[in-house]
Amino acid sequence: MPVLVEIVTRPSAQDHTDLTKVYADAPDWLLAPYASADALIARGIGETRLIAGRFNDRLLGAALLSRDEDCWRLSHLCVRKVTRKRGVARRILDEAQRMAREAGKPLHLAAPRGHLESQALAARTGLPLDNL
Repeated sequence: MPVLVEIVTRPSAQDHTDLTKVYADAPDWLLAPYASADALIARGIGETRLIAGRFNDRLLGAALLSRDEDCWRLSHLCVRKVTRKRGVARRILDEAQRMAREAGKPLHLAAPRGHLESQALAARTGLPLDNL
């Protein structure tokens, strides 16, 4: 069964639990400028910017997708520690690229300045990296 990617608009109680687990192991720099994972999740859902990967009815990874006038930006990409290295982040990234392309916008990655993980992801994907 493939990972299905969706914009989270009406999360169930289980979805909230899953999203909390997704960001539980995130480094502090990944959560910035939000005070906590809960704040990031609430804001993302409230602004319909939270995109997530679902497998077997469970959310395994998530990110924020900002749809700006000049381009779309994917930030705060994180996958549950126990399910990393299985293509969940790649599926989220691919779907964000597809959605941006259909809207006629380029996709950029966004992260705080100077983080090597974000720079490496940008290099691997060939996407521009913007600073938050």
